[in-house]
Amino acid sequence: MDKVRRILVYVWKDRAAPQRAQFVQSITSHFADGSDDEVEVSCSLDKNQFVLYRGDAEPMIPLKRPAFCPIKHLSVTEAAAIPLDIQKRGVDVGVAILLQTANQRVLLTRRAKQLRIFPNVWVPPGGHLEPDETLLEAGLRELKEETGLKLKPEEVSPKVLGLWESVFPPMLSRGLPQRHHVVVYMLLHSSFTHLQLQASLSPSPAEVSACLWADSRLIRSIVSAVDGEDEEVHLDDLPSSVSVSQVSADGALSDSSLPVTVFVNRAPASGPDVERVSTGTKYALELWLRSLNAPDL
Repeated sequence: MDKVRRILVYVWKDRAAPQRAQFVQSITSHFADGSDDEVEVSCSLDKNQFVLYRGDAEPMIPLKRPAFCPIKHLSVTEAAAIPLDIQKRGVDVGVAILLQTANQRVLLTRRAKQLRIFPNVWVPPGGHLEPDETLLEAGLRELKEETGLKLKPEEVSPKVLGLWESVFPPMLSRGLPQRHHVVVYMLLHSSFTHLQLQASLSPSPAEVSACLWADSRLIRSIVSAVDGEDEEVHLDDLPSSVSVSQVSADGALSDSSLPVTVFVNRAPASGPDVERVSTGTKYALELWLRSLNAPDL
């Protein structure tokens, strides 16, 4: 992707001017005490720079990375082995939309198999922030491009749930980092039910191979399957299969089902990846579950 078309992360700390984050720099570590994997930061989008900082008078939002984040564990030798063109990329900004329906379902999409980054993995609709866009504009554009759903800004009550430091490949055991993002997870509320929105779904087969309207029961099970851990997954008496909409090569939708176990797969530590919900998505869904129980302010 051309440099001009990418919005990058800048970090601002200790009253110094914002500095462009380096590709091999851990954004979470920049603000964390010690080796913490979650911190609270503020963010702003100004002059096509996405700036992260700690501001006492500003609203704070969580920023998290997985414990196995490759950038966190990157040695000096490994960092030097990353090709120079990748090292010069900086840290990209992505926006992912958690679309909550009137009956409290959330839209998840399975990334097409031919995509280079996280193929065949379940995520919310989303993509890169483009120049002169707001976060909401980027999210609504990506939602339309990937799913065909057209929502108006004044109808969705946007809220940033959290930030996720994402690296691909997601573990050093699968190779040196090729991409480094901070993903902004934004919650949008729709006044329509999932069945009403389903009628307007028209996914792009170049990007999406299946869609799912996940309810809170399934989401609790997804969240319980923590990547990098081996604790028991809570299936909460869920049925053995989950209804999904498969997307054909020409974009047509067809009803299908997948084993519920697909959605509680964990990221394998080595070898080929598996169909699963991405680690960052699990984090965002956990934040969404918390938002359901949070009092309205």
